[in-house]
Amino acid sequence: MGWLWHALAIAGSMTWEILWALILGFGLSAIVQAVVRRESVVRLMGDDSTRSLAAATGLGMASSSCSYAAVALARSLFRKGASFTAAMAFEIASTNLVIELGILLALLMGWQFTAAEFIGGPIMIVAIAVMFRVFLRRRLVAEALAQADEGVAGSMEGHAAMDMAVGGEGSLWRRLSSPGGRTAVSHVFVMEWAAIWRDIVIGLLITGALAAWVPMGFWQGFFLTDHPLLAGLWGPLVGPVVAVVSFVCSIGNVPLAAVLWNGGISFGGVVAFIFADLIILPIINIYRKYYGWRMALYITATFYVAMVVAGYAIELLFGATGLVPSERNATVIDSGISWNYTTWLNIAFLVVAAVLCIRFIRTGGVSMLRTMGGGPDAVHDHDHGHDHGHGHGQQATHEHDHDQAEHSAHDQLR
Repeated sequence: MGWLWHALAIAGSMTWEILWALILGFGLSAIVQAVVRRESVVRLMGDDSTRSLAAATGLGMASSSCSYAAVALARSLFRKGASFTAAMAFEIASTNLVIELGILLALLMGWQFTAAEFIGGPIMIVAIAVMFRVFLRRRLVAEALAQADEGVAGSMEGHAAMDMAVGGEGSLWRRLSSPGGRTAVSHVFVMEWAAIWRDIVIGLLITGALAAWVPMGFWQGFFLTDHPLLAGLWGPLVGPVVAVVSFVCSIGNVPLAAVLWNGGISFGGVVAFIFADLIILPIINIYRKYYGWRMALYITATFYVAMVVAGYAIELLFGATGLVPSERNATVIDSGISWNYTTWLNIAFLVVAAVLCIRFIRTGGVSMLRTMGGGPDAVHDHDHGHDHGHGHGQQATHEHDHDQAEHSAHDQLR
């Protein structure tokens, strides 16, 4: 059983190494989500203009890092009037341009990978926008909208439907420090963990298994490390394929990216691998349910091409500027727990997490957990059981805006 214990020891050690960073990342993400409401942005996403794509990207960056929730919310935005291109830009940004991903990449792999991710993400969005503008036919979009309006359930529908931002007047700090603001942050924080913990656990277990059982020589041969030019060409092409068959999405694929980097995959290949969380097999099946087979295959193909393009662009850009790390020493450890700065940080952030969890429980958050997998047409804008400064007149205005946006989307296709 030593072989199994070795794999579990690596997974456990990496969990301890990244725990404080995950709590910090989700905490910062919760603060952002608590002050950014979706309704004000949907109206800006009605076409594929630069302004719409920028709005979609900004909303995605302020949204959930759970790939399944991002895919579900993208469909919701599409049905409410967002253009299909803007909805896909949102989807990409919400899983690849979020705070927690950047923190984890910097901790395990180095700041260069964080920079590459936040530069490569917009490159991928631009590539998608260009391909959609040139190749995407209105008839296929109309078919996808008709299928989306069927409301077929995918995954994390309830979580995607929840908009838990706090409203009201006053400064940002005043709203966040209010009882409603603290409740909003606690609810977003716990719901994000509930949505993504499986991906993190699976990613760490796969990472432990690969690090313990797969010899380094296999990776070096697979990634053509003896041929630098071929390795640079091969990495972005094969990185997404490895992601697809690994079934790991969201930020759970970062520990696995560390193993691949140490094994010899190119710098651009790592970036393409991390981007590919949106075309793993379970999510492709959700695309089929949401938009039909033709659009699912179109999304998969264009996303793959955009990931490869972004990988090559990052390889060339960072190579030309000398920013590609010369050492392959990403953090993959099996040394266990010791009293060092990581332990003290984990203790401090676990206390913060405990405080947020207690407030979550005391403010009715437990009942929300049961709605995370609810149907796509359910209304889950709980506002934490409070008004948060939104009167009935404001709610009616939001509903009216949504109706107008949805009619606008249908009019665009006529």
